[in-house]
Amino acid sequence: MRRDTKILVGALLVVLVIAIARGVINTTSLLLLLAIVPSVILHEVSHGIVANYFGDDTAKRAGRLSLNPLRHIDIFGTLILPAVMVIIGVPPLGYAKPVPVDVSRLRRPRNQSLYVSLAGPFVNIIISLVAGFVLRSVILGQLRATPLISQAQVGNGLWVLFLFYLGSTNLVLAIFNLIPIPPLDGSAIVERLLPRHLWPRYLMIRRFALPVVIGLFLLFPTAFTYLSTPIIAKWISLFVPGG
Repeated sequence: MRRDTKILVGALLVVLVIAIARGVINTTSLLLLLAIVPSVILHEVSHGIVANYFGDDTAKRAGRLSLNPLRHIDIFGTLILPAVMVIIGVPPLGYAKPVPVDVSRLRRPRNQSLYVSLAGPFVNIIISLVAGFVLRSVILGQLRATPLISQAQVGNGLWVLFLFYLGSTNLVLAIFNLIPIPPLDGSAIVERLLPRHLWPRYLMIRRFALPVVIGLFLLFPTAFTYLSTPIIAKWISLFVPGG
């Protein structure tokens, strides 16, 4: 067994033991993880696809435009972090292994790097909208088929719950990644407004900012909840009849 596979299996076992000890392994936690893992992978792949379109084939040459999840899983960001967040009861977030992008290879680096960065949140928003429309269609179908169905029974079923978690989770991912703090994708807007001579130095600093962002989120999860709750509530009002 390869060393990285052993690390992955070991990490999953640790998380599994903690989850069992806390009694949080249930349908909800499993559906949340099933929703978030492919979502963060598609988020990353989209960065590479847009970069390739604008002239940087770094991700393509590295084999990172594949939808094979094994090429994108980050042991901590894709598996451990969202699992731990489910366990401690905060909105789950995660990230896949960052797709390599060489900004200098883009045809117009300052403008096109903005599009590359925003591609990830854009894909999450699209997934959220598609899941929402399908969810609404399924629930309305239930109501038409059984007009006397009770409010408590509307939306029952694993498929409906998965669509709900897929839509709401992707919306949370989009909101989080659009926060204009490096290295989150929203910081690309700040980068675009920086004077040209400060841009290279800023890019060097942003590479080391991710642990700080994750730490702040874990220490102050209610701050992000306060930001995302009204947006999630609007999504529910649009796509969950009677929600």
